[in-house]
Amino acid sequence: MSKFTIHSIETAPQASKAMLEGSQKAYGMVPNLHGVLAESPATFEAYQSLHNLFTQSSFDAEELTVVWQTINVEHECTYCVPAHTGIAHSMKVDAALTEALRNSDAMPTAKLQALHDTTLLMVRNRGVLSDAEMEAFFAAGYGQQQLLEIILGLSQKVISNYVNHVAKTPVDKPFQQFNWQATK
Repeated sequence: MSKFTIHSIETAPQASKAMLEGSQKAYGMVPNLHGVLAESPATFEAYQSLHNLFTQSSFDAEELTVVWQTINVEHECTYCVPAHTGIAHSMKVDAALTEALRNSDAMPTAKLQALHDTTLLMVRNRGVLSDAEMEAFFAAGYGQQQLLEIILGLSQKVISNYVNHVAKTPVDKPFQQFNWQATK
């Protein structure tokens, strides 16, 4: 079995060094996921670009968290669920929302529930939604832009969740307090 390298700035391929330096500056550390992604500069750059674009989408902090954590939980990513719990706390997202997402409980509002349900359907049905499912999403107050932005967030999470699955990425120390295991 191959063990994936968690690169530091010093050990990373040259094309990933600047991105890892950016991670160090932004987070005060190089997250293990970034260290793993550094092995493939193109994948690392794609992940970072998708992350930046998604955070600049029309979703607020709660909605970003709903999309991210819905996907993380459905994909059973034991790295991303704790990491995004910590990220949600830093974004001042209500801890009750974060816990509901971690435990697959109901969302606190009908609008967030519609976002959660639609995101989950997108993951489970590989992007195929019925007319009724789309209409329910739109009736909750979202539009075509937000439907496309769920796909953007899903694209980012496929990279991180799948990388973490194959690499068995260990959770970073700051996020270990939020460790999570799937209940399925």
